[in-house]
Amino acid sequence: MLRADSLALFEDDGRALRDPAQVIPLPSVAPFAVGDRLAHRVRGDFWGLLGSLNIRLLVTREYEHLLLSIGVSATGRPDISWLPLPHPSGVAVDRNTGHVTVALTRNPNQLLTLAARPGGEDGARGVLLPAHTTFFPGSTYLHDLAYIGNRLHATAVGKNHVAELSEDGSLMPAWWPAIMDRDGSPDTRRNWLQLNSIAAGASLEDSFFTASTSRRLRYPPGHLRFASDRQGVVYSGRTRDVMASGLTRPHSARLDGSSLWVDNSGYGTVGVIQEGVYAPVRKLPGWTRGLCIRSNVAFVGTSRLLPAFAHYAPGVRTATCGIHAIDTTTGEMLASITWPMGNQIFAIEWIDAGSTAGLPYNRARSAQTAQLRDLFFSDTNWE
Repeated sequence: MLRADSLALFEDDGRALRDPAQVIPLPSVAPFAVGDRLAHRVRGDFWGLLGSLNIRLLVTREYEHLLLSIGVSATGRPDISWLPLPHPSGVAVDRNTGHVTVALTRNPNQLLTLAARPGGEDGARGVLLPAHTTFFPGSTYLHDLAYIGNRLHATAVGKNHVAELSEDGSLMPAWWPAIMDRDGSPDTRRNWLQLNSIAAGASLEDSFFTASTSRRLRYPPGHLRFASDRQGVVYSGRTRDVMASGLTRPHSARLDGSSLWVDNSGYGTVGVIQEGVYAPVRKLPGWTRGLCIRSNVAFVGTSRLLPAFAHYAPGVRTATCGIHAIDTTTGEMLASITWPMGNQIFAIEWIDAGSTAGLPYNRARSAQTAQLRDLFFSDTNWE
């Protein structure tokens, strides 16, 4: 159980960065001593698993305004680094360039791109640093990000569509459920469906999308009176209609070959869609959200519940902030990392460990202000 002062801290986090004047500067959260926020417990060989897969995990802790990089250092030691950002949500990695884009969902919204310095003579890669950002109205309500056909797409939840990032930096509607048609365009008047995740295929037609409901209701998603239980759906990109139903606040849909995985958040499970029916693979200790798959390992996030929305999770009894590694062929739990003082995870994505040394702040650098200033002052990411 969390102490009362810990719960008060989470409430303070939730109230932070509501003023747009605080959101526009980057970084928009004053660097702080993370203290107990990153104190963690590991079960199984979590670090060895990351090392064997040669990956780092990028994790957004949205209400704590943190982007994390979790991996193994060049010396083989566990390595966690971070960057403070305003309510980070979706994360996408460009596999061609190694650039990372993060959706920042405070008002105004942003798509922030991070880049690592190219390797020098020693082949070492730099840390991920901000390269550029694009602002969007807060009503866009950005959530998940994914590359489809080498183009970046985002769920514009507040506009009921999946948008493609255009060459000029604008977001253009690219796909929306048939029920959201309004004179040949998506109905953007309000958030009707909570269209919140993308299982990216080779094209939009080969992709799938999750939503908390399939119809316009009097009390839409996000309202305290929204009836969430078993109203969630998965949409087919090809038909633009529901292909699976009966979920509760589904998130983080992902394709693994021919298998469609999804977090059934309200019941704390992760599973697959089989012939239009959701089949749970594993029950986990928390609100399941955040999912990435590398080789035969699924990394699944669990989160605490926001007190005001606990009724969105009728099947969650124990809620812990953590990441759980599951064998996708057997459902076996391989390893996990949990943060006793952590709050909510939104997204998990993997990046090749050789492409970056992580993020600017870690426990060593945070005590060396001059070193950090030099990093931002002299790094060549922007050249």
